Amino acid sequence: MESSLPVRDPVANYEKIKRIGEGTYGVVYKARDRTTGEIVALKKVRMERERDGVPVTSMREIRVLQTCQHPNIVHLKKVVTGSKPDSIFLVFEYCSHDLGRLVDMMPRPFSQSEVKCLMLQLLEAVDFLHSHWIMSRDLKLPNLLLTHDGRLKICDFGLARYFHAHEEAYTPRVVTLWYRAPEIILGQETYTEAVDMWAVGCIFAELLRNEPLFPAKSELETLLLMTNMLGAPNERIWPGFSKLPHTATTKFPDQPYNYVEKEFPNVSVAGLSLLNQLLTYDPDKRATARQALKHSYFQEQPLPKNPSNMPTFPSAHDADAHQSRWHNRRHAFSVTWRRWSRRKTRADISLR
Repeated sequence: MESSLPVRDPVANYEKIKRIGEGTYGVVYKARDRTTGEIVALKKVRMERERDGVPVTSMREIRVLQTCQHPNIVHLKKVVTGSKPDSIFLVFEYCSHDLGRLVDMMPRPFSQSEVKCLMLQLLEAVDFLHSHWIMSRDLKLPNLLLTHDGRLKICDFGLARYFHAHEEAYTPRVVTLWYRAPEIILGQETYTEAVDMWAVGCIFAELLRNEPLFPAKSELETLLLMTNMLGAPNERIWPGFSKLPHTATTKFPDQPYNYVEKEFPNVSVAGLSLLNQLLTYDPDKRATARQALKHSYFQEQPLPKNPSNMPTFPSAHDADAHQSRWHNRRHAFSVTWRRWSRRKTRADISLR
């Protein structure tokens, strides 16, 4: 792990331009390298609650990013120190947008060819991670960056971890709620990289219609939205479902219908097929990244746009007039919830 330790390159070598983001594990600044003039992203690692050195989340992120050199994974340039021994900064390549904020600013969804371009890049990155035995466990639109030349890059690997061919127990406290796979919600601890593929399916749906697929406020509401969209899970379509820890305490309605086609009327048959394969309840039957890359959706017209031909946008980090992502997402939640409430087949899920 020696390569994961910070180098003695002071953060004073970087001029902070503006704060561009904040998460659970750190604050991110747009900054300039005083020596080269290069614009970078500077992430200050949160140390407030740490008593034993660098947080494990940051050590994981550093280790994963030093291992993973891929055009669709954000490049960690170096790790530097601040004025105090426990002050750590990660220096990344700078990307003008995160897709969460960008989608909020867009007046219309991406075109089909643009969605295909973004999805291919995302799947290439996820396939690379999984082939190197790494789960992201935090795929979501705000963790997908977009460069000025149309290159998508996954960022934020604080929840990432290595996995093995045999099943292992992992913490269920992963993946942002709206992108959380049903097996995690229902308490399965021996989950696999298939949890990333569920999140990829949610991202695919969000790119197609400019709003989140399952914008719930709780895990029970998430299950409700899943059931209304995909039908209720059962042993026939998901062997082992009845044995999951939380299944016995959760009442599922008799809702057998899949409404994906109805909710995405402008998506081709191949596109609906891919979406359903990614949003398959049974993780063993869920499409892998490699399988998804070979799907006919990417071979049919319109073909995926070349990244260099993707539209350009003013930097979201420099835009002062946009609404906050979470304000817009709360609005999207209320719209989606009202839509489900009006449906006569609306399901009711509750604790027994």
